[in-house]
Amino acid sequence: MAHFAQLNDNNVVTQVIVVANQELLDNGIESENKGIQFCQSLFGGNWIQTSYSGTIRKNYAGVGYSYDSTRDAFIPPKPFDSWILNENTCLWEAPVPRPLDSLDYFWNEELQQWEKVNE
Repeated sequence: MAHFAQLNDNNVVTQVIVVANQELLDNGIESENKGIQFCQSLFGGNWIQTSYSGTIRKNYAGVGYSYDSTRDAFIPPKPFDSWILNENTCLWEAPVPRPLDSLDYFWNEELQQWEKVNE
């Protein structure tokens, strides 16, 4: 099965659907363009393939993610203003590494630090 993301005019993902591999076949070879044409015939709009395993376009697309054509990557929404985009993974990272112990933490944006979850 293949997955395709619909993009709005701002390249933000509005939905992700599963497409049967047979719909991608072009002379027996899977083609992203055939999948795009199939999606457009059903729903119209702008579509691009995403990979559940993240093997193409860095990350699996989710509703609200943006597609960056320069990086050819799906990027999740930025969780906090202070977080920085990792150019290799196209995922957001805190400006301070999370502690590596097994405790639960949450990011405190105001204090710019990880804090332990009270149990």
